[in-house]
Amino acid sequence: MNSLTETTTDEPLTLKPEELNENIRSDANLNLRDGLQQYKKVAHWTIALSSVVCLWGYDLAVVGAVASLDPFQRDFGVFDKIENGKEKWIIPGIWLSLWLAMPSVGQLVGGIVAGPLADRRGRKACMLWGAILITVAVLIIFLANRVPGLDGKRGVFLAGKMLQGIATALLKITTQTWISETAPVCLRGALMTVVPAANLVGQLIGALAVFGVNGIETDFGYLLVLGLQWVFCIAPFLLAFILPESPAYLVRQDRLGEARQSIDRLFAPKNDSEKVLADVVAAEQEERSKHMNAGAITYAECFRGTNLPRTGVVIFANFLPPLFGLPLLTSASYFLQQLGMTSRFSLIFLIIGIIVGFAGNLGSTWTLSHLSRRWLTIYSLLGTAALWAAMGVTGVIPSAAAPEGISKWLAAAFMMLIIFVCGLGCWSSSYTIMSEVSSLRLRAASQSIGGISAYLAAIFTNFVLPFLYNPDQADLKATTGFVFTGTSVIAAVATWAVVPEMRGRSVMEIDHMFESGVKAWRSAAWVDEKGGAGATV
Repeated sequence: MNSLTETTTDEPLTLKPEELNENIRSDANLNLRDGLQQYKKVAHWTIALSSVVCLWGYDLAVVGAVASLDPFQRDFGVFDKIENGKEKWIIPGIWLSLWLAMPSVGQLVGGIVAGPLADRRGRKACMLWGAILITVAVLIIFLANRVPGLDGKRGVFLAGKMLQGIATALLKITTQTWISETAPVCLRGALMTVVPAANLVGQLIGALAVFGVNGIETDFGYLLVLGLQWVFCIAPFLLAFILPESPAYLVRQDRLGEARQSIDRLFAPKNDSEKVLADVVAAEQEERSKHMNAGAITYAECFRGTNLPRTGVVIFANFLPPLFGLPLLTSASYFLQQLGMTSRFSLIFLIIGIIVGFAGNLGSTWTLSHLSRRWLTIYSLLGTAALWAAMGVTGVIPSAAAPEGISKWLAAAFMMLIIFVCGLGCWSSSYTIMSEVSSLRLRAASQSIGGISAYLAAIFTNFVLPFLYNPDQADLKATTGFVFTGTSVIAAVATWAVVPEMRGRSVMEIDHMFESGVKAWRSAAWVDEKGGAGATV
C-alpha cells in the first residue's frame, strides 16, 4: 500500500466495502431528472468539460470542410478541369488521405502518453499539457500557407495537424477519464453522452464557420476558420486550474485531504461528502487488495487476468465509430462534392447532419438511462447497416435526369438518418461502454489503450476512405455505403458476443461480474451475490 503523500490527520485506506451504508446503492435507482438534481455540480462540471471536446469536434469538421473551399484548394491543391466556366481544383488523394489519417498518428502518440501522464501527474496536469501543445499546433497550421513550395505548404500543414492530434488525444482521454471516474451510476450513461454531443457542437461551429467564409475568394476565409481554434484553446487552460481533481485519482495517491476537498466541490451539500469519500475509498481498497504486488500502474496490467476481457471491450467500443461509418460522416461535405453536389449545398447538408446528430445525442441521454446498453447498440447498428445499404443502392440505380441523378440528394438524406440513429444509439453508447467497463484502478490506462485503438482504426479508415470515393482513385461514389453495411453488421454481431450489460451496475458489481466469468449474452440476468454496495462513482 502506498504511503500518504501529504501530512494530514486522515486515516489510511482501511475501510471495507461491507462497512458502507447500504443506502448509497439507491443512487443507481434514481431516474435521469432526479439524478441531475441530486448531482447538479457534477453535471455542471461535465458540461464545462464539454468545451474541451468541442475543440476536437471543430478540428474534425474543419479538416474535411476547409478542403472543400476554393481558395484552400488553389493554395494546396492542383488544377483539375474547367467546369461551368470556372476552374476546378482538387486536393490530391494522397495528401487528403495524409491530412485525414496522420493526425491520428499524432493522437496515437498522445494516447500512449496520456495514461502514464494522467496517473503520475494528475488529470489536470495532463489537460494543461494538451492546452499548451494545441496552441502551438494551431500556430503551425495557421502559417502553413506562407511556406515556400507547394509540397512545403502541405508538409507543414500536415506537421501541424499531427501535433494537434497529440494535443487532442491528451485532452479527449483526460476528459473521458475524469467523467468516467466521477459520474454517479445513475448519470454515467447520460454524462458520457456529453462527449459525442460536444463533438457535434464543435463540428457544427466549424461547419458554420466554413459556410460563412465560403464566398470569400482569398485565403482570409480559411485562415479565419483555422485561427478560430485559438478561441477553443482558452477552455482547457482555464479548466486545468479550476477543475476539481478526480477524487478517485487523489484517493489512489493517498491524498485524502485533497480528495475530501474535491468531493465537497463536486457533491456537497446535497450529498454526504464523507459517504462519497468512503465509497471511493472502499472501491480503491478492494482493487488494492487484488493487486497488492502490482506496484505502479502499467499498460501490461490491463492485459492480465480478468482485466484482459475488460480491455478487449474498451478496445471494441472505440472501434464502433469507424465501424458504423463516422469517418465518412465527418467528411460528408467533401464526399458529397464527389457525388456532384456544389460546395454550398454540401456544406448545408453537413450542417444539417450535425444538427440532426446532436438531436440524436440529446435523445440518447434518455435511451442510455432507460434502455439496455447492449440491445440499444445492437439494434442501432443493424438499423445503420440497412440505411448504408439503401444509400449504396442509390449509387447503382441509373438516372435519366443527370449524370449523377438524384443519387447525391438521396445519399445526403440517408447520411442524415444514419447520424441520427447512431447518435441515439451506438455512437453515444460506445462512450458509455468504454468508460464503465474497466476497473477504477486502471481507468486512465484503459482509456489510453482505447484511445490508441481508436486512433489506429482512424489512421486506417481515414487513409483508405479517400481512395474509395475520390475521382482520381476508385470513385465508388454512393456505393461506398455498401462498405459500411458490412462493417455495421459485423459490429452488431460482435456487440452481442462481447459487450455485457452494465446499466445500473456499480464499479464493484462490474468487477465481480468479470471475476465470475459471466458471458455477455447472459449478463442482463446476472445478480451479484458478493455484494457491491460501495460504488456510487
